[in-house]
Amino acid sequence: MAKRTKRTKRDLPREAFAIVGDADNPDTWRLPHHKRSIVRALKGDLDIERTVDWSQVAAAASALSPLNMGKRVPASPEEILGAAIHLAGHYRKGNKSLPDILAALV
Repeated sequence: MAKRTKRTKRDLPREAFAIVGDADNPDTWRLPHHKRSIVRALKGDLDIERTVDWSQVAAAASALSPLNMGKRVPASPEEILGAAIHLAGHYRKGNKSLPDILAALV
């Protein structure tokens, strides 16, 4: 039996993205916000919160805003809400204040 390779996008697994449209199609994964060290975290070798890339989290949160003209992530309202909840969880676990856009969405 052939070994199945784990799908990645930019060397990141789907767990590194706030939106995963189709788990088997990396083209549907949006809003990366973890460092590559997430792979170690998924193996249990590192706390996943230590893999959060805060500059990417801020960019991902901004991409959820309807006011972000031309740069809003193409996603359904359900995906937007799910991503906002996910990103807000990182802010809370990191003891950081929620950006206004996340506070408005969650």
